[in-house]
Amino acid sequence: MKIMAGNSNLPLARAIAGYLELPLTDASVRRFADEEVFVEIHENVRGEDVFVVQSTSFPTNDNLMELLIIIDALRRASAKRITAVMPYFGYARQDRKPLPRTPISAKLVANLITTAGADRVLAVDLHAGQIQGFFDIPTDNLFAAPTMAADILARYGGGDLMVVSPDVGGVVRARALAKRLNNAPLAIVDKRRDKPGQSEVMNIIGDVKGRTCIMIDDIIDSGGTLCNAAQALVDAGAASVTAYITHGVLSGAAVSRVTNSALKELVITDSILATEATQQSDKIRTITIAPLIGEAIRRIADESSVSSLFD
Repeated sequence: MKIMAGNSNLPLARAIAGYLELPLTDASVRRFADEEVFVEIHENVRGEDVFVVQSTSFPTNDNLMELLIIIDALRRASAKRITAVMPYFGYARQDRKPLPRTPISAKLVANLITTAGADRVLAVDLHAGQIQGFFDIPTDNLFAAPTMAADILARYGGGDLMVVSPDVGGVVRARALAKRLNNAPLAIVDKRRDKPGQSEVMNIIGDVKGRTCIMIDDIIDSGGTLCNAAQALVDAGAASVTAYITHGVLSGAAVSRVTNSALKELVITDSILATEATQQSDKIRTITIAPLIGEAIRRIADESSVSSLFD
């Protein structure tokens, strides 16, 4: 098999290749003067099982076009099978029609990837499980929970842990993590969102007094919801609040908001390349999912079980 990477997250791609003890495929992914994407593969991929590592994070459209053009280049070079490895799947939050005359962009992106020539998709913590059904090709959705659970137990194993879902929609994810943390108790933040990007915490369901609270979610974007929830938990008597989030989008003033919040620490994975501001923040720490993705790639190439990774 071969591992190829776009420009969205080269450090993660190199770490995955290192785990698999393979070199990255020699290729150029560059821009013409007018910013058109150009891809040239400098080695033979005919008959190869090729995995393309590319997060469609900011700049989302540029990274998506890179992925599509890489897939097209591989298809025209007669690769046997092309797997789009997307540690972060952009447009995932547009998975339904919340209002009249709005798109379902996650389905559109799935169609684009399939039409470009991908034979399989490998993603991490999709925003909604039904996105797997948007693809007409096999799709594996990996979970960062085992990686997070190991980190939490190493740092807080002896504490009085309580897993917290920042909203009702994340209860299933929170329950799965709580099970890995020796069946830790669960709390839920009940909030009311008046308009996109703004949230108001209304109530804490569960007794968090004196507890070491671990909030779990898949995406942090502006950080408003998370920071409001952390403050509400502290106000309710929580001893400390730490957040574990898979995808650190952290747009706009999110890093500053997190730094000045009641959070003790924000832990994100390297599914998205960290900005300089993120790297410099004392409250934000990154853990790697390269071994998780690398092992899943190995199992797909060997035609063995991927789901058993999470047993």
